[in-house]
Amino acid sequence: MSGFKAIIFDVDGTLADTERDGHRPAFNAAFAQAGLDWTWDVRRYGELLAVTGGKERIRYFMESEGIQFDPSVDQDALISELHRSKTRHYVSMLQTGAIPLRPGVLRLLREARSTGIALAIATTTTPENVDALLAQCGEPGLRDWFAVIAAGDVVPAKKPAPDIFLLALAELGLAAHECIAVEDSVNGVRAALGAGLKALLVTVNDYTARQDFRAAPLVVDHLGDPGRPARALSGRLGGQSVVNLDVLEQMHRQAYALH
Repeated sequence: MSGFKAIIFDVDGTLADTERDGHRPAFNAAFAQAGLDWTWDVRRYGELLAVTGGKERIRYFMESEGIQFDPSVDQDALISELHRSKTRHYVSMLQTGAIPLRPGVLRLLREARSTGIALAIATTTTPENVDALLAQCGEPGLRDWFAVIAAGDVVPAKKPAPDIFLLALAELGLAAHECIAVEDSVNGVRAALGAGLKALLVTVNDYTARQDFRAAPLVVDHLGDPGRPARALSGRLGGQSVVNLDVLEQMHRQAYALH
């Protein structure tokens, strides 16, 4: 019997590598459709990822570049429409099946589900993006595997604030020490720890591999699959070649000093 009752996952960069080849080109398509000459290349988008939330990212970009429109333009409405357009382009990309789940994700989801461990999502991306990803990746009905999906603008502050994790915990009806968080970024780590989720697994990607994850008890390159072993960048896999429930149980015990 596991000492934890639920696993709470981030989405972008954690469940799937959606940022560089998903959200980024979708933003660029939205800009072009609106007649704007903005282009976010791979490097620039990596810098902008320090800001969580799509609308917030657009606003920060405009401010940092000194972009101003005629006073007659409702800037908030413009940003909201750009973000809606970006979401439409992103969902269309997902429907082509171009963005798969990361290695080991489906395996771990199946393992947790088979043992009665609840699955949840805590993300700053929109519910539409989450639904589209889960509908096109993994296997049919994957969205229904998640007891809670906390996503988008449903909390006052986005990551690194802990609000979205606190909402997921409340909807699960569980305390932080009963759950494990899975993240990919330093903003996600700060949010999870702020919500009391000390049992925290980080699975890095190209954009986040050089961030400072010293506060996380276990950091891996990916979750691992048969024939594609995971590699611990910090912490220990305990002799395992993949991140499985045994690895998570060990991490959970160490995080809360359980014996």
